[in-house]
Amino acid sequence: MAAPNTARMVLAVLAALALLLTVLMVRPFATALFVAAVFAAALHPSTERLARLLRGRRSLAAGLVTLALILAVVGPVATLTALLVRQVGEGLRWAREALQSQGLDGLVSRLPQFMHDPLKELLAELPHGTQEIQALLEKEGGRAAAAVGSVVSATGTALVQTILFLVAFFFLLVDGGALVRWIKDAVPLKPGQAAELFEDFRRVTVAVLASTIATAGAQAALALLGYAVAGVPNALFFGFVTFVVALVPIGLATLMVVALAVLKIATGHLVAGIFLAAWAVGVVATIDNVVKPLLMRRGLAIHPVMIFFAFIGGMAAFGPVGLLLGPLVVAFLIAVVRLYRRDYGGAR
Repeated sequence: MAAPNTARMVLAVLAALALLLTVLMVRPFATALFVAAVFAAALHPSTERLARLLRGRRSLAAGLVTLALILAVVGPVATLTALLVRQVGEGLRWAREALQSQGLDGLVSRLPQFMHDPLKELLAELPHGTQEIQALLEKEGGRAAAAVGSVVSATGTALVQTILFLVAFFFLLVDGGALVRWIKDAVPLKPGQAAELFEDFRRVTVAVLASTIATAGAQAALALLGYAVAGVPNALFFGFVTFVVALVPIGLATLMVVALAVLKIATGHLVAGIFLAAWAVGVVATIDNVVKPLLMRRGLAIHPVMIFFAFIGGMAAFGPVGLLLGPLVVAFLIAVVRLYRRDYGGAR
């Protein structure tokens, strides 16, 4: 019979090996599982209330919440992404065919008059004329078309990740409570500590999601007002696009409005373009920089500057999912330090 210390060491090695294999197995779809856990934690109270209304039919309640999430978020975002990929691909194909059939001069002739004349003079003064430039543009156009193909391939991968996310989200809503209870029993912490950490996780996820959606809605509404005043065509469509890109808190909503302002100026609407650019910088960007930190502080009691760096640092370290993971990491650190000081550090 093995000595107790030897058996303990072997068991520790086996546990480490099992953990390593589990990490390798989960790693390809870890992002989908994490995002599913975030949304499930945020929507768990709503699912519980709906299940009580449905007389305890938890699976039906989870299915309805999952369907609502698809209709409200996943469907519109996927549709918009597919539309943008298709439009970019068609635009690149058109540009390449136009270069091959009409040349660079033909493309320049289609520009507005105030842009056509300066570019025509600039091309005439170039030492090598337009032939080398046209060849370069055709070459880069081919690379851009190949890049679009890569984007289409990545879209297929994103579709698989989305399906995994929806499956994990549904089952977390159905059996998430049992999973949390199992983790509480399995984690070697004092009674109540694991429950407190889970409650901090749920509170921060709700704060992150609520502040992100509320800020994106406010930015989209203000941007839509600016589009209406500036006379942007299809203002409702661009307002929806602004809402979608505003869900990524790195200033994409402001860039969207600025891009439309530049387009208005390029089409000869100078006053409307200048107004829209000023509206983007002075109003739309201000909402993102002021409202979101204030909303976040309700669920994460730290300075707004730390919240900002949590977003940026999380995205730099983990990619897009870091926009959710960054604040959660900071909240987890604060919760662990608080628990340690309270239970082991003599804090009163």
